[in-house]
Amino acid sequence: MHVIHTEQGLPAYGQEDAATNAAVESWDFSYDLGDTSLVGEVQGPETDGIVLASKKKVYENSDYPMLTWSDHQDEYLDEMNRLEGRGYHAIYSKCGGCGKLDPTFRCELQTCYGPSMFCKSCIVQRHACLPTHWMQEWNGRFFVRKSLQDMGLVVQLGHPPGISCLTSRPARKDFVLIDTTGVHKISLRYCYCDGRVEKRQQLLRVSAHDFLRSLELLSNNDGLNPVPYRITLMMKRAGRGHDPTGVNGTAQGELALQCRACPQDGMNLPAGWNNINWDTMPEDLRYKYFLFLAQDCNFRLINRNVGSGAKDPILNDGCGYFVNHAKYTEFLRTHVTEEEISSCSGFQAMFLANRKRVKGLRTTGVGGVTCARHNMWRPNGIGDLQLGERYCNMDFILLSAVLNAIIFFLILSYDIACQYGKGFWSRMPLLPEPMRLLIEQTRVWFKVPNFHLPPHQPGCHSPYSFHYMWGAGRTHGETVEQNWEFTNGAAASTKMMGLGTRASTLEDLFGFHNWRRLVSWRKIFHRRMAENVKEGQAHHDAFEAFNNALQETAPELVAKWKKWVHEWESRQHTDSTESPFELKEKVMTMQEIRRKLEKEELLRSGEGAEVEREDTPSTFILMGLEIEETQRHLAIDVKAVANPTDAQTVGFLKRRAALLKRIRAFRKLQRTYMPHLRRFLTGTQRVIWDAEAERNAEAVRLFLPSDILDGPKRVRACAVGLPGVEEDLRIGEAREALHALQQGLRTRTMTNRFRLRHCTGQRMLTRGQGILRQINLKIYKAKIRYRYVRNAILRLKEHGPWERELQVLEDQDVRALNERALTKEEEEKRKAVHDYEEVAEEGGVAAFGVVALGEGRRTLSWIWYSARPEEPTEAELVEALRVEWCKAYARMRRWREDVVLVEEEMRRTIEYGHSAGCEWGQRAEAREGAVEDELLEGLRAYAWEQEDRERRTCEKLTGDWAAIRGKGRAYLAGETAAGVDVVVPLDDDEEELADEGEEGAPDYDDEGDEEILE
Repeated sequence: MHVIHTEQGLPAYGQEDAATNAAVESWDFSYDLGDTSLVGEVQGPETDGIVLASKKKVYENSDYPMLTWSDHQDEYLDEMNRLEGRGYHAIYSKCGGCGKLDPTFRCELQTCYGPSMFCKSCIVQRHACLPTHWMQEWNGRFFVRKSLQDMGLVVQLGHPPGISCLTSRPARKDFVLIDTTGVHKISLRYCYCDGRVEKRQQLLRVSAHDFLRSLELLSNNDGLNPVPYRITLMMKRAGRGHDPTGVNGTAQGELALQCRACPQDGMNLPAGWNNINWDTMPEDLRYKYFLFLAQDCNFRLINRNVGSGAKDPILNDGCGYFVNHAKYTEFLRTHVTEEEISSCSGFQAMFLANRKRVKGLRTTGVGGVTCARHNMWRPNGIGDLQLGERYCNMDFILLSAVLNAIIFFLILSYDIACQYGKGFWSRMPLLPEPMRLLIEQTRVWFKVPNFHLPPHQPGCHSPYSFHYMWGAGRTHGETVEQNWEFTNGAAASTKMMGLGTRASTLEDLFGFHNWRRLVSWRKIFHRRMAENVKEGQAHHDAFEAFNNALQETAPELVAKWKKWVHEWESRQHTDSTESPFELKEKVMTMQEIRRKLEKEELLRSGEGAEVEREDTPSTFILMGLEIEETQRHLAIDVKAVANPTDAQTVGFLKRRAALLKRIRAFRKLQRTYMPHLRRFLTGTQRVIWDAEAERNAEAVRLFLPSDILDGPKRVRACAVGLPGVEEDLRIGEAREALHALQQGLRTRTMTNRFRLRHCTGQRMLTRGQGILRQINLKIYKAKIRYRYVRNAILRLKEHGPWERELQVLEDQDVRALNERALTKEEEEKRKAVHDYEEVAEEGGVAAFGVVALGEGRRTLSWIWYSARPEEPTEAELVEALRVEWCKAYARMRRWREDVVLVEEEMRRTIEYGHSAGCEWGQRAEAREGAVEDELLEGLRAYAWEQEDRERRTCEKLTGDWAAIRGKGRAYLAGETAAGVDVVVPLDDDEEELADEGEEGAPDYDDEGDEEILE
């Protein structure tokens, strides 16, 4: 707008505003807009209290106002770009306040003094009461944002504006004021005159301008800009105002914010990358070019059948995130009666959606496609659903999202991928020819997101898991589910919108989501790389320890398993018949498990006649070890029964009597092999020795050689070679205890697996709980035995190489092959149960099935490293070890792959920024000679500003990521210390999914299925 300055130095529109404010009090006032096509008749009050109805004026474009506006999009876009420059020479030639030449400052909001330019002192003086406005300084090419604090503004409290306080004192230097325009640091001074009030009161008495401004903005409850402004702003940010073809030259999906970390030909990929031979490309380079996508439906974003497309059309159809509505509708007309139902029992969403009443709804939800690693909505990756989740809808949306992409290898995550992929290629000819995929079928893989996979049928687990896919890294595939949580907030406001208004509103929402994700990558990628290096090294070390133990005993099995894993991961599967990650053993029944427990308890009951033995040192030590084992069992059994019945008490007395008989026989032999034992005991031990008759049988101390703590005294107290005999037998006993622990854990796994598959009803579940308690008690006894025996060995041998095999057994180590370690919260809960019940369940959290939540982070307990798979009687153990070795190997590979992927994503993000900056630099002169100078300056200013922003962003990312990228390269080079000092940063503002908490769990309660799928 050309502004004419008056003699008083104020713009003409300032006088016009004053006249307007004076005139609005009159009912006879009307605006003169020139074009009155959008203005209705103003009705005034009637003096007699009766309001006369008048016929609404009808104009040529009353029914189609948006269509009228769409013809002027280029004009609106040019005017918006014009504001990026200084405007007409009359405005910026001299200061709008004092008249100095070449002023360089203006207010960013332009709501207080318009686009006028001011010198520094004038603009600070005029904003003395508006400290939350942002200033802009012209640097010769474009405007740069400045704060009023940087420009010297000081806000004085307790006095009228412009009046200083002679006794004032400054507030804190970091004083922050939060306003609708942003977060501002301001320089503040408190009044210290006589009669002053407290500081907090001075702050509370500040003008309510900011508060009223907040209410003004909050009154627009959708929080979004008007439709024309949103569309024009999208055009401006996409650079359409710089293109000579203008709005009409906008390509499909061009207005969408692209994912900079995904492979983008011409933007972030090396030149000639698509000419590389796939077959000769190194394996660790191929998956860097994978395109990971995720798709799913949201049934909350429904839309009532209100309005019409004629009155509320979709502007710039197909240029943003939604598919082209006209082409989409035309395609769906040929699939009106199509109805396809999922046959996987875990997911019946499609079946229920097709049965739901859809009367009165234009759309029953939306389908969407995102990149599966970065949570960015794909261009043309959103489409409305008419009759639930049909394949025809999802096919069109998916192929629209990849229409302009050069795809080398496509990985699609979908919660019904097991069914969707079966007919994918047979449905391809039904789609419009330009949309059909032209790559080989073997280069399109279908996977199920980690959080959605466990409820699927067992046959879906191995073939459709990201955990067992080569090149997947730490991809979880739940990104589209996470994105719905953000968009669900707009469901209520868009439910009753017209077709075009709803589309533009959601387009704006999707764009804001993409921008928010983009600016968060600086922290997200840094944290991912740090976590990958740290966890990758930990999983590598854990696997190497496991693998080395197996290599010593069964190297041929390890080689066979490794080849099996590579063959499985190298291709897409549709069933699990050849999976190395699944058990093939027979599941034991409850009756078999019960008989096995009863047999073991009978052997360890401590009852029966004493077996005659030869009088040898080994006989003596063996007798002592067996008595100690019987004592432990009896003590645990007594402790487990808080209020024994009479029958239980009699049983305990019988077992004690039999045990005392064996202890007396042991004492006779002890006088032979340890004749002067009491003389070498400590004072406390002598008290225990002398009070033996007063103690129960299970509490009697035998005092074997290992109980004598002093080495020289032990030698003098025992017969020659007796400590060595105990040492050898103790090592064998420790291995036996570990074996018993492994057996108990495997028995519990099989019991739980049987209960999950076959036990229903309270009676069967209660009986199963009794059996599980017996199994947990057995595991607890084995744990206590191992710890006792290991302490005895430590007293006999001290620290040494033997500890590599017989390690310290912590509570978190007592977990089965299919169990993960407890979290800190779970450990505290289990400790509380242990304190209450004395004997609680041992082990970690079970992960049943081939895949489970947290599979990617699970590590194997060391107790399985010393297993002996070459023993022919342990076929069950061999099978279990094979599955866990394959899973551990896959976990290690996935962590390493993710380091490669994140490193490549960091490189691509920076490279995309450089390419985008070059594009903006070229756009600056694209319309030179075709437009007037004022508009050209605005176009140049905006392009140069974007170019500068891209440059600064790339420099910032390069600097912030340099150190952690170095750690990643060191880890890939095999440096074992790469992850030692890596600290994984925590940031409350980071909105990362997937990997927080349970792996792949979405940050939402649901995606709104209940609205459609009741």
